Amino acid sequence: MLPSHLAIIMDGNGRWANRLGRPRWMGHARGARTVRDVVEHCARLGIPNLSLYAFSSDNWKRPREEVGFLFELFASHLDTQIDTLVRHSIRLSMFGRRDRLPATLVAAMEAAEARTAGGTRLHLRVAIDYSSRAAIEQAFTQAPQDPSAVHALLPAVDLLVRTGGERRLSDFLLWECAYAELAFLDVAFPDLTTDHLDAVFADYGRRDRRFGAVPTPVAETA
Repeated sequence: MLPSHLAIIMDGNGRWANRLGRPRWMGHARGARTVRDVVEHCARLGIPNLSLYAFSSDNWKRPREEVGFLFELFASHLDTQIDTLVRHSIRLSMFGRRDRLPATLVAAMEAAEARTAGGTRLHLRVAIDYSSRAAIEQAFTQAPQDPSAVHALLPAVDLLVRTGGERRLSDFLLWECAYAELAFLDVAFPDLTTDHLDAVFADYGRRDRRFGAVPTPVAETA
């Protein structure tokens, strides 16, 4: 039993680099390689929806140099991976604010979304300059005039995984995670492997998801 919608808070990149005595940007660069492994693994397993938390609206509080590197890394990653996404029929969507992002990054995002729009194997969603509380507020502010605005929120999350040892949601997909199963891993995101994910999936498959109902009685055998 695999989740239909897996969400991952990719935490611990900077601390991974600090632990090794390296600059924080190296942790983000190594994390980008982990993203490729995660996406490939989810596509191979047949998980239809994967949402990644890349940059929160609160991350603007970080040093300007680190933020600038992250945006350059995002744009570069989009450019180098777009052919692979198309080849494997992976659709890419970005969600969050775009008005505060560099124009070059927005252009790369829009180009990647357009080129991968026909992907049907996996829908990969990446959050950049995203706040769940802001998204919910905007959706319900628009709802009286445009009821479809609520549908702009993502599909319900089945399983949320956070790396890095923290135990919180950090304003990520709060509405969508109303009934999500949660898994918090002590491993930093750059060290996340497919074996870690498979162990989480195995645990997820053993959980009894009742959504408020009572357990289904097990039929007794004579």
